[in-house]
Amino acid sequence: MTWWKKLFGGPGDSERVDYYQEGLVLLREGKFHEALTSFRLALKESPGDPVVLQQIAIAYTRIGMTEEATKTYRHVLQKDPGAPGAHYGLAYLLLHGGRESEAATHLEAFLDNAPVEAEAGEHILHARSTLARLRGDVEADTPLSSDDHV
Repeated sequence: MTWWKKLFGGPGDSERVDYYQEGLVLLREGKFHEALTSFRLALKESPGDPVVLQQIAIAYTRIGMTEEATKTYRHVLQKDPGAPGAHYGLAYLLLHGGRESEAATHLEAFLDNAPVEAEAGEHILHARSTLARLRGDVEADTPLSSDDHV
């Protein structure tokens, strides 16, 4: 791992490491603990960066540290109240914890400021359908789900 080389030296240790990009790759590979380490190193280089903090919250969620993920999302929202990713992630954590009303508020905030990138489409549809279920706009038989979209 690049961060390992950076800590202990080795070939190429004079090169600047992009810990954020490294963390994204590790997250996609399912190496959540390693991703968390890379994101923490990225945060040292850019303290308080809401984008890095959101990725840390995602890594926490994936390894089951939901309280830490919730705190991290809330921290992002203190820095950037309109951060759609933080609203989205927090909504599903709250939903999983049975806090449907608060989850709905965050889903609405996400949809009010939803990203326009094509890859966000799946998350937007998921948020709309979850919000519709929470409001009772669909059949009661449809179970609420926190899915793994966080």
